[in-house]
Amino acid sequence: MKTIKTAGLLLLSIILMNRAVAQSEAKDQITVPLTDPTKPYSLTVKLINGSIKVASYAGKEIVIEAQAAAGKKEESKTNAEGMKRIVADNGLELTAEENNNKIIVHSDSWKRAVNLTLKVPQGGNFKLHTINNGDITVDNINGEMEVNNVNGAIKLSNISGSVVANTVNGNIITSFKSVDAKAPMAFTTLNGNVDITFPATIKTNVKLKSDRGEILSDFDIDIDKTQPKTNTASEKGMYKIKIEDWIYGKINGGGPEIMMKNMHGNIYLRKAK
Repeated sequence: MKTIKTAGLLLLSIILMNRAVAQSEAKDQITVPLTDPTKPYSLTVKLINGSIKVASYAGKEIVIEAQAAAGKKEESKTNAEGMKRIVADNGLELTAEENNNKIIVHSDSWKRAVNLTLKVPQGGNFKLHTINNGDITVDNINGEMEVNNVNGAIKLSNISGSVVANTVNGNIITSFKSVDAKAPMAFTTLNGNVDITFPATIKTNVKLKSDRGEILSDFDIDIDKTQPKTNTASEKGMYKIKIEDWIYGKINGGGPEIMMKNMHGNIYLRKAK
């Protein structure tokens, strides 16, 4: 692990080497102190390959555990008798930068996945991004979140605050303990379910669309009567809505807009029990 600190900037980097003697997973941990732990902070995590897990804890620093996925062992390919293919040693570098309570964690590894597990204090805002070979999982966080995946799911639980979440191939599953009463939110995926649980007392305007799926809810939604719709009974106390275009409605009198959209999959708008 390497640490450099100059003029308020903290830069930490680790290199997890994929050596010929070890096809097993490499693991390391770095700790990122905040410039001022008494103030809010922002955390940005960007990966090309790998998963991101974030959970709160009682500490005041960002603790990052990085685990490089085991490399695939390839058979030697012979081009001529007595000769073997020469393959370069692949290293994986992860960098964490902190400057005035702004933390950026990133890895540009595209050949080998790196899976991150982060323990964070409460009081932060988060931007989490990955592309391949991993889900994004967040638990027990209070703050503003922007979460983007491409080929993987987004799973957020026990959230307080606001969320904007988008993936292409994967489900979005989120449960809220409480919401920011002033913040709009959005949840979109192309191929997957959108399954969101809100507090029963939430006040919101909803905007919903599923191109090739169903929309189900156990909230009493005041649907905009100007929108074409068909309601049919369903099981377990939920009702099914079929519509050719966007559904607009209000829950508990309305409030900031929450948008949910997908193409292939269902939308579930659930009331917390």
